[in-house]
Amino acid sequence: MSELQELVEGVYRDLKSHIGEGKIADYIPELAKVDPKQFGIAVATLDGGFHVVGDAETSFSIQSISKVFTLTLALGKAGDTLWTRVGREPSGSAFNSIVQLEYEKGKPRNPFINAGAIAVADLILAGHQPREAIGEIVHFARFLAGDDSIAIDHEVAKSEAETGYRNIALANFMRSFGRLDHPVEHVLGVYVHHCALAMSCRQLARAGLYLAAGGNDPLLGNRVVSRERARRINSLMLMCGHYDGSGDFAFRVGLPGKSGVGGGILAVAPGKASIAVWSPGLNEYGNSQVGAAALELLAHRTGWSIFGS
Repeated sequence: MSELQELVEGVYRDLKSHIGEGKIADYIPELAKVDPKQFGIAVATLDGGFHVVGDAETSFSIQSISKVFTLTLALGKAGDTLWTRVGREPSGSAFNSIVQLEYEKGKPRNPFINAGAIAVADLILAGHQPREAIGEIVHFARFLAGDDSIAIDHEVAKSEAETGYRNIALANFMRSFGRLDHPVEHVLGVYVHHCALAMSCRQLARAGLYLAAGGNDPLLGNRVVSRERARRINSLMLMCGHYDGSGDFAFRVGLPGKSGVGGGILAVAPGKASIAVWSPGLNEYGNSQVGAAALELLAHRTGWSIFGS
């Protein structure tokens, strides 16, 4: 057994008694059905190694982690003109807050809060029907993970669409300021479907490798994005990837990361590895409670924090 595999298994062992802690995102009815007593870790290294433990092969709803992939796609389409639509600052507010959006005249603070991701979905829709835009996002996730089995959980998408009143309000508010180019129902259709992507920790860690390798897929040798763009995406993940808990995550873990209310977190150790953790119970910020604790231990024991060991 490799030293890294032993380390990953040690983190799992040390947190095993905490599995099930936190509160499931029961405001999305389909997510409320998920067994909270699950916990997986996957670490994908640049040399092609995979180090997994627990429920790392179980698919779950990645929710807002998908915003990393849609941001990458949108930057590929629009380049830096994207930043005329959405900001690059931490929000300091809840992920679905409407107060800040009103104060800032419909321009979202960053692409990872709900309003920002809705603006990104609007940009991806340009020249496409919603079904085509959704297909492009799924295809991109499959390409990054090297796995054509990745798909949308349509029950989760339906559940989110039927109960997402706050997102409907955010999108209509943005449209009232002229911030959306397409019909609200089309934009939200793209948004809820990409949030309903289902992936395992192993697939997610593989998909994030391009951000750990300066924009390259280190296993296939393909360039996904430029080195500068990968750096910028990582910086946004560090500042904004955990909503109003982003500062605390940076303080404790010290890695760029993006969480989702399905209980997953994708974290990047630049030049070293891509890490995915999953445990459905959330803390007060809407981030996986056990997953964040696992990343804190992992960053400490590997010395991978970008701020030094």
